[in-house]
Amino acid sequence: VQLQASGGGLVQAGGSLRLSCVASGRAFSSDNMAWFRQAPGKGREFVAHITYSGGTTYSDSVQGRFTISRDDAKNTVYLQMNSLKPEDTAVYYCARRGTGRNEIDYTYWGQGTLVTVSS
Repeated sequence: VQLQASGGGLVQAGGSLRLSCVASGRAFSSDNMAWFRQAPGKGREFVAHITYSGGTTYSDSVQGRFTISRDDAKNTVYLQMNSLKPEDTAVYYCARRGTGRNEIDYTYWGQGTLVTVSS
Protein backbone atom coordinates (compact mmCIF):
# COMPACT_ATOMS: atom_id res chain seq x y z
CA VAL A 1 0.00 0.00 0.00
CA GLN A 2 1.32 3.43 -0.95
CA LEU A 3 -0.06 6.92 -0.47
CA GLN A 4 1.01 9.80 -2.72
CA ALA A 5 0.12 13.28 -1.51
CA SER A 6 0.26 16.36 -3.71
CA GLY A 7 -1.13 19.87 -4.07
CA GLY A 8 0.93 21.77 -1.54
CA GLY A 9 2.55 25.09 -2.28
CA LEU A 10 2.88 28.72 -1.32
CA VAL A 11 -0.30 30.75 -0.87
CA GLN A 12 -1.18 34.09 0.68
CA ALA A 13 -3.29 34.30 3.80
CA GLY A 14 -6.97 34.06 2.90
CA GLY A 15 -6.26 31.91 -0.11
CA SER A 16 -7.16 28.32 -0.91
CA LEU A 17 -5.45 25.07 -1.80
CA ARG A 18 -6.66 21.56 -2.49
CA LEU A 19 -4.54 18.62 -1.44
CA SER A 20 -4.90 15.20 -3.00
CA CYS A 21 -3.78 11.80 -1.81
CA VAL A 22 -3.85 8.85 -4.19
CA ALA A 23 -3.79 5.39 -2.64
CA SER A 24 -2.57 2.20 -4.21
CA GLY A 25 -3.76 -1.25 -3.35
CA ARG A 26 -7.19 -2.75 -3.03
CA ALA A 27 -9.99 -2.08 -0.60
CA PHE A 28 -9.56 1.71 -0.53
CA SER A 29 -13.33 2.09 -0.37
CA SER A 30 -13.37 0.09 2.87
CA ASP A 31 -10.75 2.20 4.62
CA ASN A 32 -11.07 5.28 6.75
CA MET A 33 -8.72 8.08 5.71
CA ALA A 34 -7.30 11.11 7.45
CA TRP A 35 -5.09 14.17 7.10
CA PHE A 36 -2.54 15.20 9.70
CA ARG A 37 -0.05 18.04 9.68
CA GLN A 38 3.25 18.91 11.27
CA ALA A 39 4.34 22.50 11.65
CA PRO A 40 8.03 23.40 12.00
CA GLY A 41 9.29 22.47 15.45
CA LYS A 42 6.00 20.86 16.49
CA GLY A 43 4.51 17.41 16.70
CA ARG A 44 2.12 15.91 14.20
CA GLU A 45 -1.49 16.91 14.76
CA PHE A 46 -4.85 15.68 13.53
CA VAL A 47 -6.61 17.75 10.87
CA ALA A 48 -9.54 15.78 9.44
CA HIS A 49 -10.90 12.27 9.10
CA ILE A 50 -13.37 10.61 6.74
CA THR A 51 -14.88 7.19 7.24
CA TYR A 52 -15.39 4.64 4.48
CA SER A 53 -19.06 5.69 4.43
CA GLY A 54 -18.31 9.41 4.19
CA GLY A 55 -18.68 10.60 7.77
CA THR A 56 -16.28 13.43 8.61
CA THR A 57 -14.64 14.98 11.67
CA TYR A 58 -12.34 17.97 11.96
CA SER A 59 -10.01 19.56 14.44
CA ASP A 60 -11.33 22.71 16.05
CA SER A 61 -8.63 24.78 14.36
CA VAL A 62 -9.82 23.93 10.82
CA GLN A 63 -13.55 23.35 11.36
CA GLY A 64 -15.52 25.48 8.92
CA ARG A 65 -12.50 26.24 6.71
CA PHE A 66 -11.32 22.81 5.55
CA THR A 67 -13.31 20.04 3.87
CA ILE A 68 -12.22 16.42 3.55
CA SER A 69 -13.75 14.30 0.82
CA ARG A 70 -13.07 11.11 -1.10
CA ASP A 71 -13.52 9.64 -4.55
CA ASP A 72 -13.41 5.88 -4.28
CA ALA A 73 -13.44 5.44 -8.05
CA LYS A 74 -10.10 7.27 -8.14
CA ASN A 75 -8.72 5.88 -4.86
CA THR A 76 -8.24 9.48 -3.79
CA VAL A 77 -8.92 11.55 -0.70
CA TYR A 78 -8.94 15.35 -0.85
CA LEU A 79 -8.49 18.21 1.57
CA GLN A 80 -9.98 21.50 0.40
CA MET A 81 -8.43 24.29 2.45
CA ASN A 82 -10.04 27.73 2.38
CA SER A 83 -9.38 30.93 4.31
CA LEU A 84 -5.84 29.80 4.97
CA LYS A 85 -3.90 31.35 7.82
CA PRO A 86 -0.14 31.55 8.44
CA GLU A 87 -0.61 29.10 11.31
CA ASP A 88 -1.77 26.50 8.77
CA THR A 89 1.80 26.33 7.47
CA ALA A 90 2.93 22.72 7.83
CA VAL A 91 3.74 19.50 6.06
CA TYR A 92 0.44 17.74 5.46
CA TYR A 93 0.28 13.95 5.56
CA CYS A 94 -2.48 11.60 4.48
CA ALA A 95 -3.05 8.45 6.48
CA ARG A 96 -5.00 5.30 5.83
CA ARG A 97 -6.78 2.62 7.79
CA GLY A 98 -7.26 4.19 11.17
CA THR A 99 -9.79 5.79 13.42
CA GLY A 100 -10.02 8.96 15.40
CA ARG A 101 -7.45 11.65 16.03
CA ASN A 102 -4.49 9.64 17.23
CA GLU A 103 -1.72 9.11 14.69
CA ILE A 104 -0.65 5.80 16.22
CA ASP A 105 -3.98 4.32 15.13
CA TYR A 106 -3.15 4.66 11.43
CA THR A 107 -1.44 1.93 9.47
CA TYR A 108 -0.20 3.64 6.32
CA TRP A 109 1.23 7.11 5.70
CA GLY A 110 2.04 9.24 2.69
CA GLN A 111 5.25 11.20 2.24
CA GLY A 112 3.77 14.61 3.00
CA THR A 113 3.24 17.79 1.01
CA LEU A 114 4.35 21.22 2.20
CA VAL A 115 1.85 24.04 2.58
CA THR A 116 3.22 27.51 3.25
CA VAL A 117 0.87 30.40 4.00
CA SER A 118 2.38 33.87 3.85
CA SER A 119 0.98 36.81 5.80
